Amino acid sequence: MTTTMGAVTLYNASFEPLGRVSFKHAVRMLFREVAVVHEQQGDKMIGPHPWPKAVRLVRYIAMHWMYRPAGYSREGVLKRDQHRCAYCGGHARTIDHLLPQSRGGRWTWMNTVAACGRCNGRKGNRTPEEAHMSLRVQPFVPTRAQLAAIA
Repeated sequence: MTTTMGAVTLYNASFEPLGRVSFKHAVRMLFREVAVVHEQQGDKMIGPHPWPKAVRLVRYIAMHWMYRPAGYSREGVLKRDQHRCAYCGGHARTIDHLLPQSRGGRWTWMNTVAACGRCNGRKGNRTPEEAHMSLRVQPFVPTRAQLAAIA
């Protein structure tokens, strides 16, 4: 995180992670007294408050919507798989379709996994079985809360 503007982690009053908010939003929450600094960035201050790295809500907010399935995104797949290749465990930057797009594979949670460029190229236009490559992880549909909890 940069010391001027960046994302600040947001926790519920029960200490469960809710996600991230902008630095400006976090400061507004502090001055409205709906949140307190949970973790500060160094000794810097912003008015009477320590410079926030993480803030915690003062009152508990019921977040039932957080436990619904997350909307699909490329970033979400990488986050779900913790940027680890589903085939070799190395650092992943690409998304691989288990059933290739050219063969009807879709952009869904259950058909995509994070993959490193080397493994993605090696698998090519085949299924993992056809390429004789085994998955180290099984794809799943994460909830919004699961994605928010992954750092």
